[in-house]
Amino acid sequence: MPRKIDHIVIHCSATPNGHPLFRGLPGQPGYMAAVDVIDEMHRTRKPPFKRNLDWRRRQNSRLGAIGYHYLVYTTGAVATGRHLDEVGAHAVGHNANSVGICLIGTDRYSPEQWVALVELVVTLRRKYPAARVCGHRDLSPDKNGDGRITSIDWLKTCPGFDVSRWLSQGMTPDALNILNGGREG
Repeated sequence: MPRKIDHIVIHCSATPNGHPLFRGLPGQPGYMAAVDVIDEMHRTRKPPFKRNLDWRRRQNSRLGAIGYHYLVYTTGAVATGRHLDEVGAHAVGHNANSVGICLIGTDRYSPEQWVALVELVVTLRRKYPAARVCGHRDLSPDKNGDGRITSIDWLKTCPGFDVSRWLSQGMTPDALNILNGGREG
């Protein structure tokens, strides 16, 4: 049975901007795609994330821990993690009713990533029209009780840009969040 989705949550991998996260060379022993690296990060965290074996049988059986539903690579390629009907492990208190998207990087993303993010958000909004699109930081508690979630409330800065601003600008990123000229960090 499909889950009721009320949030589409955008995250970052908190890794160097422009670094693709791939390890090794394709076809060689030890090679890992970015989705495998994120899965390893989630498996080795304390406490580790774990996926139910039934869901693993349905989608991405090799990924035993990944918390996100989608990853957006620096090239703009989109990889799947958890099945859309599988509860994620990406936003405490919101996992049961959300879809998690992770951009590889911290706060500056390639033009290809921005294009892929727009396409993914548009697709997910069609599927879940009532869902609020937000950044992980926007789900922080209102620590000062003023009725707004602002930078003093954030538990994390993820995804490194203001999602509501991005949406209000027609999903056009601010120039400071666009990675130009390749890898940083």
